[in-house]
Amino acid sequence: MESYFFIFCKNDIMLEKCPDGSFTIPLCERTPIQTKAWTHIMNITPMEDGTTVKTFHVESPKELEDLVKGQLKEGHSYEMCPLRKSFYKISLQLYRKAGKCFELLYWDQNTQFCGVCGSPMEMHTDISKRCPNCGKEIWPELGTAIIVLIHQYDKVLLVHGRNFKSDFYGLVSGFVETGETLEHAVHREVMEETGLTITNLRYFGSQPWPYPCGLMVGYNADYVSGDIRLQKEELSRGNWFTKDALPQIPEKLSIARRILDDWFEEGPGHTNEVIYPDEKNF
Repeated sequence: MESYFFIFCKNDIMLEKCPDGSFTIPLCERTPIQTKAWTHIMNITPMEDGTTVKTFHVESPKELEDLVKGQLKEGHSYEMCPLRKSFYKISLQLYRKAGKCFELLYWDQNTQFCGVCGSPMEMHTDISKRCPNCGKEIWPELGTAIIVLIHQYDKVLLVHGRNFKSDFYGLVSGFVETGETLEHAVHREVMEETGLTITNLRYFGSQPWPYPCGLMVGYNADYVSGDIRLQKEELSRGNWFTKDALPQIPEKLSIARRILDDWFEEGPGHTNEVIYPDEKNF
């Protein structure tokens, strides 16, 4: 039976380049590269059509280069690609599965030993481990974050994070804290990062964010009051922008870009998504 093999080296994924120039994930009956006796090949939830999925990682590019020699199909080649950039080369279904594989490999690498007794952990199911000594069970943890586009009439608030690697502007975002709702997290993050009060919170959608193990939950909201006072530890720039004067915005793979494209193409207020009450009710 053929399986998709999602093979990683650090943050890069191995893609198969087809004779027509397109890219895919290796689909074969056995691993497309040589593996070692200690290589941990994880079984992942199958694709929607039932095709099985396996994933593993190698430690270095040189190791991968040595392993792949002599394993190529005629007319095919393999190349490494950063996981983010693979969004533009493979199908959305394969990209999302690649993200899940990357998250599970990250979890596997960081849960080798039991946090209670220190014994080596063993796989129990495809997405859980159990300690053979004390019985402690663990599952992958997910870091949930909110992201919100704030509207003020024909303008939206865009910000530049201090950790951004290029000059693009994004949306206000932040992690959900223990003990709070998603909606409260939106109001809190907006106030902390910009000093603004918002209302009419409208759910947009969500997106797995495997960098390394997150879930982004997107919203639209309307400005109520306040002057922009940026949280200097998080943001370096921020301002209101109209559609005809946008700065550089996030790449298409992100939910931030999807929310902006939705606003740009349709305009705010067209959605029939749920409108949540104000912060005082949370």
